[in-house]
Amino acid sequence: MDIFTIITLLVVISSIFGYINVRFFKLPTTIGLMIMAIILTLLILLGGTFNQKIISIAENTINQIDFSDLILDVLLSFLLFAGALHTDWEKLKEQGVPILILATVGVLTSTFLVGTAFFYVTNYLIGYQIAFIHCLLFGALISPTDPIAVLGILKSIGVPKQLEIKFVGESLFNDGVGVVIFLTLFNIANKGIDNVGASEIAILFAEEVIGGIGLGLALGYLTFHLTRTIDHYETEVMITLAIVMGGYLLASSLHFSGPLAVVVAGLFIGNSARQTSMSETTRVYLDRFWELIDVFLNAVLFVLIGLELLIISYEGQYLIAGLVAIVIVLLSRYLVLKAPIAFFSKRLEFVPHTDLIMSWGGLRGGISIALALSLAEDMNREFLLTVTYVVVVFSIIVQGLTVEKLIKRLGVSLVKDKDSH
Repeated sequence: MDIFTIITLLVVISSIFGYINVRFFKLPTTIGLMIMAIILTLLILLGGTFNQKIISIAENTINQIDFSDLILDVLLSFLLFAGALHTDWEKLKEQGVPILILATVGVLTSTFLVGTAFFYVTNYLIGYQIAFIHCLLFGALISPTDPIAVLGILKSIGVPKQLEIKFVGESLFNDGVGVVIFLTLFNIANKGIDNVGASEIAILFAEEVIGGIGLGLALGYLTFHLTRTIDHYETEVMITLAIVMGGYLLASSLHFSGPLAVVVAGLFIGNSARQTSMSETTRVYLDRFWELIDVFLNAVLFVLIGLELLIISYEGQYLIAGLVAIVIVLLSRYLVLKAPIAFFSKRLEFVPHTDLIMSWGGLRGGISIALALSLAEDMNREFLLTVTYVVVVFSIIVQGLTVEKLIKRLGVSLVKDKDSH
């Protein structure tokens, strides 16, 4: 099956599921599409009990899609840029210090909390032997909240602005930092801890983070300069598209963090460039174009997540470890959030129970699965992929569907009625 046919199938399935969800289920789009994709996958598995050829065809189709590369090298850049483009920099700047701490120290701390707890539970309670460094890799890939999933839910429930900006800011930046931590640990796991010096780790981390932020600023300024010298909305929208695609490719070739580069570029363009160098007509078309890109790619991504159910392992130990990992991840996130929120609550405005809401509302998504798929076979890839999938599915469906009820139960008022779109 050629790539065009696969893309066509994904678009058709996403469109059909999108219509069914809006017409009948009225769930948040990302959740509704993923649930229907999982149901479709379960029907395929059920059909396979009568005719094994059905499963073979479905598995062959899914295996032709490089899920890891598709998300990390294609979808992620567009979706992060779209999210950053519509983020208010002034509001983000007010909460800058706690967001920065949560997106850096928070992710690093969570990586070690999750990895350590998962190592002891897996080896000594479940009886599955796994190296500590591989558990840290799991901690790194599962600790960052997924900006794509988080933004999709926030749009549908309307949380208070001071809470929304913390969610958005943390999820946009901790994703890039999480990928850098994952790559650093991956390098250690590949070469061995004795063959990787502290200076090499520090250089890699600094190169990825500082390089990504610097490139993002340069791309943002370039867009500002180019759009200031013309007034032609078609060309200006094309420039932003080129900045995202070309900038992400350039970041990869320079070994900079592509996610951080597009987030910074998106913030720059969405605030400075958008307000001062673009006409009202261009701003309208820019918003509509990137909103459509966001909705379309989100639909395809969450259908893919549902269909990935076809390729995971269903061994009992793996599934039990996945259920235990859910508890470990949630507790670790709560502990990581508790201290900085308590410290900054005296200086900044926090809604009541922000730590609980951000713990339960910190969803995991396709990025975690993509990183798990990028693991080498000798890094317990099959085991960690299943565990990651269990955590992600629980996160999106259970946490995603109940976070609004939790917010209301804690006495926090939503700013608008739920929007099924």
